[in-house]
Amino acid sequence: MTDLAPAFETLVNERRSLRAYRPDAVPQAVLDAVFSQSLMAPSNCNTQPWFVHVVSGPRLEKLRQAMPEKFMAGEISMDFPYDGVYEGVYKDRQYGSAQALYDAAGIAREDKARRHVQFMRNFTFFDAPHVAFFFLPEPFGIREACDLGMFAQTVMLALTAHGLGSCPQTALSFQANYLREELGIDDSNKLMFGLSFGYPDDTDPVNACRTVRASLDDVITWHSEA
Repeated sequence: MTDLAPAFETLVNERRSLRAYRPDAVPQAVLDAVFSQSLMAPSNCNTQPWFVHVVSGPRLEKLRQAMPEKFMAGEISMDFPYDGVYEGVYKDRQYGSAQALYDAAGIAREDKARRHVQFMRNFTFFDAPHVAFFFLPEPFGIREACDLGMFAQTVMLALTAHGLGSCPQTALSFQANYLREELGIDDSNKLMFGLSFGYPDDTDPVNACRTVRASLDDVITWHSEA
């Protein structure tokens, strides 16, 4: 291994979805560094098919107030379908992830009221001081959505490298029309997901949540013989 390998392993292991943040705003110079570094992410034919809108300050507080109210009122609009149906091992992993979160938050699985409160925290960005919305411009599709995912992963690793935490959230794509209107975004840009981020609140037990990952043998098949 090279000298950089241990540092990269630490960075990858430290990145996880965090759901509690301190209110401290991230300095603009750090934000500039994170997103500038992330521009080196790969994409098919170097198309770089992504636009990101980062919201902070009073505008974020407006979203933090409006989005839960709109969701509870049934005002939902999505640019991409979200079926949320998994079978087999994928369903097992989904349930395991949810159980790890509830355990860390001290919520019994049968406590539907507290589970609902925890879910609704998605729309208040887990108290994070910043949220980024990731858009895929028309007419791009699945291949370019993969590019957007690689870009978002690079952003999350860059945030981790700067001592920040993040949480990618499909739930933040449930009000695409409202967000386009509120942020002045053209209809040709389609919302894929949001990312809450900031300085982690290490005193909140929910941030101790760890999910179990598949083993190497579960997902990798080696081919070498002719």
